[in-house]
Amino acid sequence: MNRKNRILALLAAVLILGGVAVGATLHAAGRSAEKDRAQPGGPRVHPGEVVLDAPGLSVFRNMAWGPHRDEIATVPADDPAGPRTSSGVRCLRFHAAAGTGICLQAVHGRLRDSYRAVVLDAHLRELRRYDLAGIPTRARVSPSGRSVAWTVFVSGDSYAGTSFSTRASVLDTRTWSLDRDLEEYRFFLDGHLHQASDLNVWGVTFADDSRFYATVATGGRTYLVRGDRTDRTLRALHTNVECPSLSPDGTRIAYKKRVEGASSDAPWRLYVLDLRTLRESATAEHRNIDDQAIWRDDHTLVYSLPGDYGSDLWTVPADGSGSPRLSMTAALAPAFTG
Repeated sequence: MNRKNRILALLAAVLILGGVAVGATLHAAGRSAEKDRAQPGGPRVHPGEVVLDAPGLSVFRNMAWGPHRDEIATVPADDPAGPRTSSGVRCLRFHAAAGTGICLQAVHGRLRDSYRAVVLDAHLRELRRYDLAGIPTRARVSPSGRSVAWTVFVSGDSYAGTSFSTRASVLDTRTWSLDRDLEEYRFFLDGHLHQASDLNVWGVTFADDSRFYATVATGGRTYLVRGDRTDRTLRALHTNVECPSLSPDGTRIAYKKRVEGASSDAPWRLYVLDLRTLRESATAEHRNIDDQAIWRDDHTLVYSLPGDYGSDLWTVPADGSGSPRLSMTAALAPAFTG
């Protein structure tokens, strides 16, 4: 090939690659614009006032495409398919209890996104905000509303692999005292102080304002730990527990468990642990669960699964009976008031 032909071939390649890049950009822009338009047959969503201390409500991140996508919305808890009232407050992760909310948000920058945790009052007004060290993944509020917790990915973006690092923080909403990294607590394994450089903590669930449960990973294993903010300790109770969720009566933990023979990309099933006997039992949900389940009451678990809009909410009995049921389409990160 002579020099002229090589130049022509190079120009043709540049034009083709440029066209592909433009096409990809236009397609991405089109998909983004599509998410801003309400879809026929999707949930009905309208703007309005959302409060966190009214009884009998389900409060959640609305995932339905349209102008209110990612906003905190509410429906009556006994009518999850009903019209949604959307607040205008956008969150990636959310939880609420006793009129206190925690909203983990993305802050979109010109070069990259940053993230923050925003503590909200019962009318979704900002009380305090805190910069986050990574991508939001879990959030919880204590039953009294006086403590909140969040977990972020500092590196990696999935619990399924082994190359990830998390940071879990707990905040006192009365004094605004913040424990930024629960890895600084003393970790006791088999009754002995265990110090390791590979410690990871995530998925806080509160028993009260000072006591909580969480997951600790070290040495290639995960543990359910009981945490205490007063003496700054984490004590291992049970193995192979991730993203625990304490029942309202304080007697059981729902969690995702890695099961043998499952795909490394979809390793978890939903289990329940009796804290009095440490006996665990599988629920009737046999699909992969990558979520920190919520207890709707002492008998029913709520969790997310992928759906047409990104995420749907499902329920299953906590005692292993029954079968999974679709509760709400296009929703994520629920909380139940009252």
